[in-house]
Amino acid sequence: MTDFFQHLVNALSLGGIYALIAIGYTMVYGILRLINFAHGDIFTYGIYFAFYGVSLFLLPWWVAFILSIFLTAFLGALVERIAYRPLRDAPRISALITAIGVSFFLQNFATVVFGGRAKSFNPQTGMYPTFFLNVLNIAGVKLRVLSLITLGTIAVSLLVLVWIVYRTKVGMAMRAISKDIPTTRLMGVNADRIITFTFMIGSALAAVGGLLWAMTYPQVYPFTGVIPGLKAFIAAVVGGIGSIQGAMVGGFVLGISEIMIVAFLPSIAGYRDAIAYAILLFVLLVRPSGIFGVEVSEKV
Repeated sequence: MTDFFQHLVNALSLGGIYALIAIGYTMVYGILRLINFAHGDIFTYGIYFAFYGVSLFLLPWWVAFILSIFLTAFLGALVERIAYRPLRDAPRISALITAIGVSFFLQNFATVVFGGRAKSFNPQTGMYPTFFLNVLNIAGVKLRVLSLITLGTIAVSLLVLVWIVYRTKVGMAMRAISKDIPTTRLMGVNADRIITFTFMIGSALAAVGGLLWAMTYPQVYPFTGVIPGLKAFIAAVVGGIGSIQGAMVGGFVLGISEIMIVAFLPSIAGYRDAIAYAILLFVLLVRPSGIFGVEVSEKV
């Protein structure tokens, strides 16, 4: 039973990271019907900003982390302003191709500027305090401090997001835009500003997820965000892309499935990545719109 709880904490940590990234996908899709394939690369840049904040500018780790979140949010806004806003009225396929192009650009730009070799992101190089790696014994269950910090950070991030979306005027505008952009504009809402703000929130959450990911898997390279970004996209689709609750649930479903299967069925641990795709196929076959998705009919 103690093993189960230890694995459960790890599973919730991984699932929470997937959820943080998946929310970025689902928020952008919810308002623009755009799959932002560059989101996984924005996640990577969040780690790089923190890495160089500590190693190059010698900032305290917590200052570098906070600065990284703001810079990543700014990067998300920049991508929206330069790459996506000019295509607002273009066919969806144009925006989709642009998103793939932005992803390739960010990956190659990182390779040129930061180098292709993986960089160590561990407490020995000052990236974060060494006590994060301490192990606590709680009622026989051995838990790393980092796992508890990860869970706490994820919980706070999700609560702040829910508060913004459902308790503020900006959140109300975001929900209105997700239904009908022209009508929302007629009500005096600056839709472009709200869409930019949505990108910033999604990118900031990706940065938080990236920092937690880098502390768990301590390295960063230009393609760090490819696999977690893909898994998070699957989580968003499983939960019902466009639904914030769905992205949260999808992330946890994916994380718990991966960790539990690897922990209790080690003979198939090599198929860990395939599990995500199997879950995606199963959900799409049983419920194509995802767990929280809503069937949308289109006029022809």
